[in-house]
Amino acid sequence: MEFQHESGRIFALDGDGKLIAEVTFPTTDGVADIDHTFVDASLRGQGVAGKLLAAAAEQIRADGLKAKATCSYAVKWFDQHPEEQDLLK
Repeated sequence: MEFQHESGRIFALDGDGKLIAEVTFPTTDGVADIDHTFVDASLRGQGVAGKLLAAAAEQIRADGLKAKATCSYAVKWFDQHPEEQDLLK
C-alpha cells in the first residue's frame, strides 16, 4: 500500500479512489495534533494504522514540528514506541 501525503494528512486510496486509510494532524503554532486515525475494515489487523502513525511521525519530524496525540490510537501508539517520545510536546 502506498501512502499519499498532504499538509497535515497521510492517506491511502483503493483502486476506485475510495479512502481506505488516513491519519490527520493539523498544525497550530508549531504543534501537529494527531487527531484522527481511520483504517477501513478490510485492512484491519494488518498493521496499517501503525504504519500510518510511523509515517505521520516521520513527516512531523521532517517538518521540524512537535506533536500531540489526541486520537486514542495515536496515544496508544506513542506509548508503545518510546523511541518517538521526543516528538511529543
